[in-house]
Amino acid sequence: MKELVTHHVGGYLKIAPEHTEGGPLSKMMKPGIGTYDRFKRLFDEASAAAGKKQYLVPYFIAAHPGTGDEDMMNLALWLKRNGFKADQVQTFYPSPMATATAMYHSNLNPLKGISRDPARAERVDIVRGEKRRRLHKAFLRWHDPANWPMLREALKTLGRADLIGNGKHQLIPTHQPTTDAGYTSARRKNSTPAGARVSGVTKGRLLTQHTGLPPRETGTAPHTASARAPGAGKQRGSPPAAGRRTPRR
Repeated sequence: MKELVTHHVGGYLKIAPEHTEGGPLSKMMKPGIGTYDRFKRLFDEASAAAGKKQYLVPYFIAAHPGTGDEDMMNLALWLKRNGFKADQVQTFYPSPMATATAMYHSNLNPLKGISRDPARAERVDIVRGEKRRRLHKAFLRWHDPANWPMLREALKTLGRADLIGNGKHQLIPTHQPTTDAGYTSARRKNSTPAGARVSGVTKGRLLTQHTGLPPRETGTAPHTASARAPGAGKQRGSPPAAGRRTPRR
């Protein structure tokens, strides 16, 4: 850990615990969230010893086979409790040669063996349909007001209406904000709106040719596509220049 933190991390380290609940983690063949907690503790200790301020960026996934609505609710609570507000989230999509894809299409867990006997085969909860997939993604983005109406309805269906309110340990507020601005990610806040004109000259701003500085005056003629290539205009069998004798053969 000391080697990793001191020489191979440039401020942020991406890590993929993927989930917090045992059901989906067992289908991914991943350890429990306690492993992430232990890794974070060692990472923070090694960063402090190296005199660095460094952070972990955990990755999570929605709608993976074996994930229930309650699992996503518990993940959202963990995210809020630990102060994570994800801007970009991943939703499971079946891809070739993956164990999760076999689960998606068969509704069975191949890690436990496939059998014609329903008593021996393990059924897997598959997240299908646009509405349910959007719900699982909304749990990952619990902080976005655009997702709150869907989450309120889901929490009531799950019997967890106690998580709706303005308390510290509640997931989403009771009422929608009065404005329609919604949530804006930090990256979008710092970006220039589409179609906006940016002033070429700003006081205190260093200009380059990419940010408004005109091309340099070199005094040479600009290169054009019509410029002759070397050897252009010469033809085979052209008459000799005036004053030059052609030797006889």
